[in-house]
Amino acid sequence: MKPIEILLVEDNPGDVDLTREALEGNKLCNNLHVVSDGEAAMAFLRKEGKYAGVPRPGLVLLDLNLPKKNGREVLAEMKADDSLKRIPVVVLTTSQAEEDIHKSYNLHANCYITKPVELAHFIKVVQAIENFWLTIVELPMNGVKK
Repeated sequence: MKPIEILLVEDNPGDVDLTREALEGNKLCNNLHVVSDGEAAMAFLRKEGKYAGVPRPGLVLLDLNLPKKNGREVLAEMKADDSLKRIPVVVLTTSQAEEDIHKSYNLHANCYITKPVELAHFIKVVQAIENFWLTIVELPMNGVKK
């Protein structure tokens, strides 16, 4: 089975470490790539600059509260771009605000998950995301089909 490329867009190093630990602990075949701000996320997705040779992600885990360009802006740009709009985006954020949930779905997020505060629950949530998106869902191949 070919590994699934996952792009984690997260500026909190602790959450990055927890996410990495949860994904490694689940033993599914994936490669995790991490960027810490919205501008780097778009450069990665568009394979610009230092990201010219990166693989296309099959799944994006996106925090909303990011420096330089927030998660809503990243989501809007992705879903407006024909070459990126089919990449599933899981919003994984601390915000429980109804406005953020509505805005994310209006921007075509595939799902919205509030990060649990408790460590064990956080790991279970990340593993559930991985199990669902990498074992149950059929993801589009890397090529762009219109």
